[in-house]
Amino acid sequence: MAKVTVRYWAAAKAAARTAEEPYEADTLAAALAAARERHPGELARVLPRCSFLVDGDPVGARDHETVRLADGGTVEVLPPFAGG
Repeated sequence: MAKVTVRYWAAAKAAARTAEEPYEADTLAAALAAARERHPGELARVLPRCSFLVDGDPVGARDHETVRLADGGTVEVLPPFAGG
């Protein structure tokens, strides 16, 4: 199981009430499921609107089950931003 850091930005950070936290997960889907379990309220509602970077690479429309996580990696959780 990979040990990764999940970093939350903007509304996701507010919903999780933390900027980052560690998880053990082999896929992006598993990491997000663990985050929903840890933060079942607002974060669970924010995540479906977010985009994700895994080790700096955009996930885009890829199925989260197929996005493998590397030990020591980083997942960035990016809600939609206003402005530009």
